[in-house]
Amino acid sequence: MAPTSFFIMALSTAITAHTITRGLPRAIPIYRSLQNLRKLTSPFRRVNTYSTVIGTPSISADLLKTAESYPQLIDGELKVSKAERCIPIINPATEEIFACAPDATEDELNEAVEAAKRVFPSWSALSHDERLAYLEKFAAEISKNSEEIARVLTMEQGKPLVMALGEVKSAGGRVGVIKSVGPLEPEILYEDEKSRTTVSRVPVGVVAAITPWNFPVLIAVSKLASALLVGNTVVLKPSPYTPLSTLMLGQAAARAGLPAGVLNIVSGGDTLGKSLAEHPDVGHISFTGSVNTGKKVMATASAMLKKVTLELGGNDAAIVLEDADVKKAAEKIFRASMLNTGQVCTAIKRLYVHESLEEPLSEALVECSKKVRIGDGLDPKVTHGPLNNKMQYDIVRDLLEDAKKNGAEVITGGDAPTGKGFFFPPTLVKGIKEGVRLVDEEQFGPVLPIMTYKTVEEAIGRANASPFGLGGSVWTSDPDKGEKVASLMETGITWVNAHTVGDFAGSSPPFGGMKLSGIGREHGKYGLEEYTELKTVRVSKNL
Repeated sequence: MAPTSFFIMALSTAITAHTITRGLPRAIPIYRSLQNLRKLTSPFRRVNTYSTVIGTPSISADLLKTAESYPQLIDGELKVSKAERCIPIINPATEEIFACAPDATEDELNEAVEAAKRVFPSWSALSHDERLAYLEKFAAEISKNSEEIARVLTMEQGKPLVMALGEVKSAGGRVGVIKSVGPLEPEILYEDEKSRTTVSRVPVGVVAAITPWNFPVLIAVSKLASALLVGNTVVLKPSPYTPLSTLMLGQAAARAGLPAGVLNIVSGGDTLGKSLAEHPDVGHISFTGSVNTGKKVMATASAMLKKVTLELGGNDAAIVLEDADVKKAAEKIFRASMLNTGQVCTAIKRLYVHESLEEPLSEALVECSKKVRIGDGLDPKVTHGPLNNKMQYDIVRDLLEDAKKNGAEVITGGDAPTGKGFFFPPTLVKGIKEGVRLVDEEQFGPVLPIMTYKTVEEAIGRANASPFGLGGSVWTSDPDKGEKVASLMETGITWVNAHTVGDFAGSSPPFGGMKLSGIGREHGKYGLEEYTELKTVRVSKNL
């Protein structure tokens, strides 16, 4: 799941709570202390449904009213949902509802797509620089309100506030990254005195962007910025677990003066996402999420042969060669496996270690785990927040229990703390191999299986045996040797002595996977091209 420039900026900014009320009709303060929030909530715990009818006794009137502070952006207007229902948003650190989001109707979705379709000709007719100017204003509004957005992001997603702020600031910087790529210029394939053949990249039309809950702001901006810059219009639907911070992007777009209909943001559950993907006026679906849902998106797209970009699951393997410096590698490996509490598509999820290094590397990783502070992301001392939702929490627990039944040894972690919150400690497991679910499946949580190998060929073969092919890495004191091994790994993106997208220097490289990890690429020049069609024009100079 989820993807993209997942680098976390080291920030020491003191973050304070703010209230956003400007530009929102009947807005109420969206930030309250957790103590006050608890007074507003009922003992409504571990909700499994996405929609709650307004008036349901289990949610207070004050909480229902918070949906007015997170309007949808439809045809240039910030609109409170017409539906008499809402989506309860749970803080994963407390398991309590702290706000509600709009749950869009089919009519509202149709209005958003129709607006995007209507404005497409005029938006695509603008020059690259004109569209870029609008996006730069949008990015400036995101940066200007980064602290407000980050605080909401922490409350709905769970990540530490400093990480949330890093994500929002990185999102604001995405426009600058794609700006450096420049316009996609036409290419003259052939020309002589009789004819000329030109190939151009042209926008598709209306793009449906469907985003996940692990990095909701960054992934949303990455998709919409690339799609808009090349001339498409966008209808964006965030995950029902984390819609609030994305809806705040709509407020930023409205303040930036983005033309009506160019960007539309609607919130809702799985049914809304299905309706968006099926809409006949949507020409391209860009989805980041699970493999199973990605298959459904592809099946839906096949009925009208729509373009798809799918960034799906990963089960990234890291191979530690015999010559690796354990002390230097351990900290990076730990960070790359436990970042965002393991909820990163390109996190290290399988660790293959040469048998001679198993003990020293395991010990070094255990030492890294002792520095972790688990808790509510609003606490500045916390380094790792909770898992985002009950479903994911249960998946991680089930995978670990299954591993233990199959003989795995837990060398640190493993016991979830008691009390509220979907907290799970960094957990390292040994004595495990392929054929066990924790190795074969994507855990998307802070549990790392450590396995040994004898030869490099064996390690490569085992790493490649997975049906996933998103990312991978090689750790060695010999970078040339590492590059050779990396070239043999069946992954869309492979590192040597690193393992997160943000470890790349320079311009943004293409991001995407092989096999079940997806179709297409995002970021940089290749990401811009992803949202276009090739058009060939052959001109005969004489009748």
